Amino acid sequence: MQTIWPSLFRRVDAPAFRRVRITTPDDDFLDIDRSGENGSRVVIISHGLEGNSNRAYVHGMARAFLDASYDVFAWNFRGCSGEMNRRPRFYHSGDTADLETVVKYAISEGYTDLNLIGFSMGGNMSLKYAGEQGDALPDEIRRICCFSVPCDLTSSALKLATAGGGIYMKRFMRMLKHKIKQKAALMPDDIPLDGLDSMKTFAEFDDAYTAPLHGFKDAYDYWNRASCKHVLTGIRRPALLVNALNDPFLTEACYPRKAASQNPHFTLETPQQGGHAGFPLFNGNGLYWHEIRAVEFVSEG
Repeated sequence: MQTIWPSLFRRVDAPAFRRVRITTPDDDFLDIDRSGENGSRVVIISHGLEGNSNRAYVHGMARAFLDASYDVFAWNFRGCSGEMNRRPRFYHSGDTADLETVVKYAISEGYTDLNLIGFSMGGNMSLKYAGEQGDALPDEIRRICCFSVPCDLTSSALKLATAGGGIYMKRFMRMLKHKIKQKAALMPDDIPLDGLDSMKTFAEFDDAYTAPLHGFKDAYDYWNRASCKHVLTGIRRPALLVNALNDPFLTEACYPRKAASQNPHFTLETPQQGGHAGFPLFNGNGLYWHEIRAVEFVSEG
């Protein structure tokens, strides 16, 4: 219920976003919804699998930071903004290059205090980016704060393929199939639809689409290479990962306790409750627990 209720029933007034479109190095585009004119501080919010900048969890986090006098960039992964992207490729869990493009755009806009906020897939992407860059991470990036992250994509994908994860798998597969059909309508020679309707798991989908479109051998190669767990010890800025112990998407391998013990820059918090990207809290100001925690962490120091 902590996972499903906020996703289906939470209503958050949308911030006053204005959309900007930026060009990627491979001549595709990314759409960013930005809000606030508060000066030098901004948070870059990365959504989850098949999410977008219009989801309640993005709006809730955006409002929390706007109220704390931060500007907000809520960016959409390729093909997630309401308009299909131009290239055959779309997005994947380890796609740190597109996040870097957004970071460079924020720096070019004059921001000197950048903070990365990520949910689920977007959290994996944010932590992987910070870990890969290590000391080379742009000086402007100050803190990273992520929630409900499948740090080990293989075990998480396999868990969701079991009976217990069926309700979530069916929803994700329905959305992914729809997106592939949209892309195939634009570029039928690049996107075959053979067997798509019969696919039921991430393994089948990632074998057929995600892996070949993004340079991976197969689903397992993709899951392994895209998992942030391999680079968490390389993070060199204050980073917080919050994974609830009752998250139905996560396995024990997604709670990187060893990396947290080895890296003083990386903190893992594992509250008993919260579900997946849920963390509901019913109070007078409408904020959820994770939004309060994120503002608190980013504002430290």
